[in-house]
Amino acid sequence: MTVFQSIDPASEEIVWEGEAASPTEVQAAVDRARAAFEPWADRPRAERIEAVKRYQAVLKDRTPQMAEAISRETGKPLWETTAELGSMVGKVDISIRAYEARTGERAGDTAFGRAVLRHRPHGVAAVLGPFNFPGHLPNGHIVPALLAGDTVVFKPSEETPLTGQLMAEAFEAADLPTGVLNVVQGGRETGAALLDAGIDALMFTGSGAAGAHFRRKFADDPHVILALELGGNNPLVVWDAADAEAVAGIIVQSAFVTTGQRCSCARRLIVPEGAQGDAIVEAVAALSDRLTFAPWNSDREPYAGPLISARAAAGALEALQQRIDAGARVIRPSGPVANLPGAFVRPAVIDVTGVDVPDEEMFAPFLQVTRVAAFDQAVQAANATRYGLSAGLVSDDPALWDRFIRRIRAGVVNFNRPTTGAAGDMPFGGLGASGNHRPSAYYAADYCAYPVASFEAASVKSIEGEIRGLR
Repeated sequence: MTVFQSIDPASEEIVWEGEAASPTEVQAAVDRARAAFEPWADRPRAERIEAVKRYQAVLKDRTPQMAEAISRETGKPLWETTAELGSMVGKVDISIRAYEARTGERAGDTAFGRAVLRHRPHGVAAVLGPFNFPGHLPNGHIVPALLAGDTVVFKPSEETPLTGQLMAEAFEAADLPTGVLNVVQGGRETGAALLDAGIDALMFTGSGAAGAHFRRKFADDPHVILALELGGNNPLVVWDAADAEAVAGIIVQSAFVTTGQRCSCARRLIVPEGAQGDAIVEAVAALSDRLTFAPWNSDREPYAGPLISARAAAGALEALQQRIDAGARVIRPSGPVANLPGAFVRPAVIDVTGVDVPDEEMFAPFLQVTRVAAFDQAVQAANATRYGLSAGLVSDDPALWDRFIRRIRAGVVNFNRPTTGAAGDMPFGGLGASGNHRPSAYYAADYCAYPVASFEAASVKSIEGEIRGLR
C-alpha cells in the first residue's frame, strides 16, 4: 500500500491524502471500462450528449468549491482557477460542435448507391492529467472521448489528486453508466500499470521526456493511438515595435503568467541589437518588478502564486544557475520570495546572447534574452529548437508578420498577443518534441474516433459488367 499526499505549495498544508492504486486495481478499472465500452458506444449520440450536459451543469453548480480546491492544490490565484472552471464548462458545448464538424457523418449519392463517412470510437482511452491545469486539460480529453463513444480511465497528476477526485464526483453526479469514467490515483507506478493494462488510446499532457518514453513504449503497438501535448522552449520575437511599455506587457504575460507553468509560455525573447532591444528589455525588467507573487488566498489578489512544489522550485533554480554559470548575464535574478514557502520564486530575466544554453523548457517564470542583428536571424533563432508548440511576433510592421507566419515552425503562432493566447474552438498543439501532430482543443475530436468509409448499395445486383477480362 502506497499512501501519498497533495500539499498546498502556498501554505505547505496537506490538502488530500490517499492510497495509490495498485496494478491489480488499475487493471480492474480498465476491465470496467472495457465492459462498458460497447454499450456506451452503441447508445444514440444524443444520449451521450445529454450525459456530458449533465456533467456540465454539475461543474457550473460546483464552480466555487472546485476553483478553491484547484487553488489549494496548485497555489494558483482564485481568478485563474475560476477561469479554469469556466473553460471546463465551455469545453462541453465546444466539443459537441467539434464532433459534428470534424468527426460526424456524411453521405453522398453514387452511381451504385451511396458513399458514407462515419467515425467510430477507439475503445478504452487512458488520460494522464498534468498539474498546471489539473481540471481543464484532462477535461479537454475526457469530454471529447466520451462524446465519441470511448470509455475513459483517468489518472490525475499525483500533485493534484483532489481535483481528479472532484471531477470523478462530478461525473458520478451526472449519472454516467458504471465503468464509462474511471479514476485511478497515484504516481509514476500507477501510470505505468495503466499503460500496461490493455488500453486503446493514450491522451497525455506533460513533459517532452515523458512523451518520448511513450512513443518508444508503443512503437510496436500501432493500434494504440497517442495524443501527446508536450510543452515547448517557446520563442517570442520583438521587432520594429515602437511602444516599449506596451510590448513589455505582452512579453510579461507570455513569460510569467501562471508562474511560468504554462506549456505555451515564452521561454526565449529575441530582440534587436542596440538601443531598441535595450529599451524592450529594460521595460520588461521594470514591469516584472511590479508583479505580485503571493498565496492564492491573500487579502490582495496576486498576479501569480508559487510553483507546484518546493522541489520543483529547487530544480528550476538549479537549471537557471547552470545557464548563469555558462555565461548568461543576469538582468533580474530569481530566488525565494521573502517570508513565503520554498515553492515561491521571483521572476528572472537573463541575457544568453552568444551563450550555449540547453534547448530545454524551464517550467518556471524565467525568461532568456537573445539579441540578433537582423529579422531573418531572429526567425532562425526562434526556430533553433527541437520543440514547436507556440511562438509569437510583436511588431508594428504587418509585412514582418507575413514573413514570420510562413517561416516559423510551431502549432500556435500569435501576432501582437501573448504566446499563451489560445481558444477552445481552435486547435492547440505542436510538432517536434512538443507533440505528435495531434493537436488538442477543437481538434481533440480527431483522435477520439477513427474514420470509416463505406460504399453501399441498397440491394444485391450483378456487377459482372464492371469485371474486366471475362470470357
